[in-house]
Amino acid sequence: MSENTETQIRHLYERWHEAINSHDLDGVMALYAEHAVLETPAILAMYKDREEGILRGRGEIRKLFAIVERALAKEFRELYRTRLFLSDGKLLLWEYPRKTPTGDQVDLVESMDIENGLIVYHRVYWGWKGFKALMSARDKTAS
Repeated sequence: MSENTETQIRHLYERWHEAINSHDLDGVMALYAEHAVLETPAILAMYKDREEGILRGRGEIRKLFAIVERALAKEFRELYRTRLFLSDGKLLLWEYPRKTPTGDQVDLVESMDIENGLIVYHRVYWGWKGFKALMSARDKTAS
């Protein structure tokens, strides 16, 4: 695994948030390596036939993000986060907290392994508010 520069890490941190909040799927996907892996319970919620919460490859990740954007449009209209992130040059980690200055939101922790300035392994941990949103979306989504 390569060491990334502070500039690369900060770019990923800033650009991810900008792209997610502007619903720029192309912008989000540009941050992933072609062979990236995504691990999240959203996979199990959106694809009812799946046995594991893991997707491999940028194309599969893109499909999921498009589904999640439609299914959770209200919850993902604009995510708030603090300006705090943690990184050791290989791992990038931050939180979208439940409690925000304007009320509650879906609560997530983003954990990303970074190589050559791109996301190669992405784990999303959902808090209770986010979990409730996922379960509601699962009930409404036919997959």
